[in-house]
Amino acid sequence: MNQTIGDPARSPDGLLVADRADAGGDKAPRGVPSMIPPIVATVVFPPVGLVSLVSAIGYRRSVREGNPSVTQAVRARDWATYAFGAALTTLIVAGIAAFLLLNDHAVLRAYFDLDSLKKSLPDIAGAFVDNLTISIIAEVGIIVWALILAVGRSMPGRAYAPIRLLVVGYIDLFRALPGLLTILLIGFGLPATGIDFFASMSLYQTGAIALVVVYGAYVAEIFRGAMDAIPSGQLAAARSLGFGYFGAMRHIILPQAIRSTLPSLLNWYISVLKDTSLLSVLGLVEGLTTARIQVTFISNLTPLVGVSLCFLVVTLPLSRLTDYIIVRSARKRQGKA
Repeated sequence: MNQTIGDPARSPDGLLVADRADAGGDKAPRGVPSMIPPIVATVVFPPVGLVSLVSAIGYRRSVREGNPSVTQAVRARDWATYAFGAALTTLIVAGIAAFLLLNDHAVLRAYFDLDSLKKSLPDIAGAFVDNLTISIIAEVGIIVWALILAVGRSMPGRAYAPIRLLVVGYIDLFRALPGLLTILLIGFGLPATGIDFFASMSLYQTGAIALVVVYGAYVAEIFRGAMDAIPSGQLAAARSLGFGYFGAMRHIILPQAIRSTLPSLLNWYISVLKDTSLLSVLGLVEGLTTARIQVTFISNLTPLVGVSLCFLVVTLPLSRLTDYIIVRSARKRQGKA
């Protein structure tokens, strides 16, 4: 049974102040929801606005009758908030639609010409496969290299101090430099050395190496943070059971660290995939370069939208997968799954 809220006069503006909960444990808001959001929402987005307006009017009527319930107050508050969000979203969508229709659909013709998209998309999608290939190869290399750096930075004792210092210097250096600068230095610099091993490398290989060098520094810090979060007693227990330092890292610490960093690794893979477009500065004909060539030929920006769609097809599902893994991990920690 719902409990009522006593003495509306306690609020200086005549609105209710709640300090008791109903049978479900919900607490009423600190006053009657404003009528402005429901009225605005009714004008902008009637399906939600009308429900919110009816809830607010009903609650105000119960206030005047002197018998308002907590559940009714919470419902009116929630619908007012939802109505405001729906109205704001509707206005934003309407504004975007109006922008696209300005100047006799000039924006639509410049960015969303369907004929141009049909002509350019097959070539763009074919070239985008190179982006995917490079990103997958680079991600594998990034994980391996980052693990090596993280373990090197975590090695204990004075004997390993030079290694730790070297790793810290590497991480600080490549986190400080712009990624594009590193790509240019490696992509053009390695073949220019004249060393046969590097001179024979393709643009795909030098581009992947550049991404590994750049992102390895960032991901190494993620692994190090995950390793530091594992209780130190586990490492001590492993050593007492006869494991060496590297054996304990391999069998005890790193498996836990990798598992806990999986959502972060997926996020970084999305960043790596997007940054494969930077390899176009090396002359690599990937998705973005192909789109730019198409723009030159057809004098329309729709191919750039086409390559954007290619990235979205991959990154959006990965983003949702990352969210799912985060929620699932949280539920496991709370004992709900």
